[in-house]
Amino acid sequence: MDIRLVAEGPWRFRIEQTGAMRAPGVVLSPRELLPDEPGDQALQQVANVATLPGIVRASYAMPDIHWGYGFPIGGVAATDIAHGGVISPGGVGFDISCGVRLLTAHVDRTALLPKLPVLMDRLDVMIPRGLGRGGLWHLAGRAQLHEILCGGARYAIEQGRGVPRDLERCEDGGAVDDADVTQVGERALERGAGQVGSLGSANHFLEVQAVDAIYDEPCARAFGLRPGLVCVMIHCGSRGLGHQICADHVRAMDTVMRRYGIEVPDPQLACVPVDSPEGRAYLGAMAAAANFARANRQLLAEAARSVFLEATGAGLDLLYDVSHNLAKLERHTDNGAAQHLLCIHRKGATRTLPPGHPDLPDALRPLGQPVFVPGTMGTASYVMTGSTGNRAFDSCCHGAGRVWSRHRAHREMSAGQLRRELVDAGVAVRPASWRSITEEAPEAYKDVDAVVRASEHNNLGRLVARLVPLGVLKG
Repeated sequence: MDIRLVAEGPWRFRIEQTGAMRAPGVVLSPRELLPDEPGDQALQQVANVATLPGIVRASYAMPDIHWGYGFPIGGVAATDIAHGGVISPGGVGFDISCGVRLLTAHVDRTALLPKLPVLMDRLDVMIPRGLGRGGLWHLAGRAQLHEILCGGARYAIEQGRGVPRDLERCEDGGAVDDADVTQVGERALERGAGQVGSLGSANHFLEVQAVDAIYDEPCARAFGLRPGLVCVMIHCGSRGLGHQICADHVRAMDTVMRRYGIEVPDPQLACVPVDSPEGRAYLGAMAAAANFARANRQLLAEAARSVFLEATGAGLDLLYDVSHNLAKLERHTDNGAAQHLLCIHRKGATRTLPPGHPDLPDALRPLGQPVFVPGTMGTASYVMTGSTGNRAFDSCCHGAGRVWSRHRAHREMSAGQLRRELVDAGVAVRPASWRSITEEAPEAYKDVDAVVRASEHNNLGRLVARLVPLGVLKG
């Protein structure tokens, strides 16, 4: 497909509608953040997504866009269910409901720093991480796993793994209600059974941070943020269970989509109508994986709470927990007219509800939904909040976004060089393996400062606070 990229200003580009595209592509990024690795197909993927049946408005890309499976990472697309709109697992990704949870500590940076080495050592021992490693929750059996897949963080808290207030600060109140465990395959169940309460590998982490700057004082105060305050950010998802669900349902859709008269330019975009047996099956399985991810982050937060209390005497309060790999059925308006129910794919993109939205808890409703934008080891992360008039279906970026492939990062960065960089930056890192985390070196990612500036310029959200790392656990 011929990609015709047209600048619409310094902060966004348009991919003109050509060929089989049913809508234009909109890339909400300045030129310097566009993908430029040789052979990178992320922009082609934006155009490919625009060919999906029922797509509404545009195929969007966030400023952290990079090459993904089917959809680009940082891709957002809505399809109109009543007009043949489809659902595509590639628009959610393999790590279903991967997301970020931020907790605020009852301690400031100055008081924490003398205790940081002991804190990080204890977290290092406590938190399972790495490829295929075990979890914190040793389940009683398959029935308890089913409870987690149906109840998410709600079930975890019922079992004493948290406090009721946590649910007020979780997307969907801590669980998606329409999970269907019967649509989760046996291999997925096997892979997930031993991983509840674990970080995994790659870009997942638990990071101890401090508030470095405030941009919106009233909002920061309402979020419980102030300069110097210590926070804990947790980034992880549904582990092997979510990966297997994605793989299983991509195969199932690939075998039937031609029966629905659907052709796609990339087999990784396998899809079916949302309101079809296969579409409903995927939605049910995806919701179960989302609940696994919510429970997973809940268990990790509880472990962090216990270590913090033991090592520092300080407690941790949940600010918010939100996913960035999910498809949701939502109602949106266009030019003041009510639309049909839409299926919003957000892959590497965070839902960011505007101020006044009824789905927000009372304490946050006047301010909008918190959004967390992690940087990389040694760089800042950001807290943002929702803004009114977000044309990308109330979606925002989810992180810095890769610029190097993992293979290139291994070639360019040695473990020793990375270790020295982080020591010089004053960041205490506890990796599962120094060699494995070279692929997560700061140089492998875009400038997160530029990503959040682009997000704010494109009205994807408002900046609230900047956080800097003190200590990082990596898989």
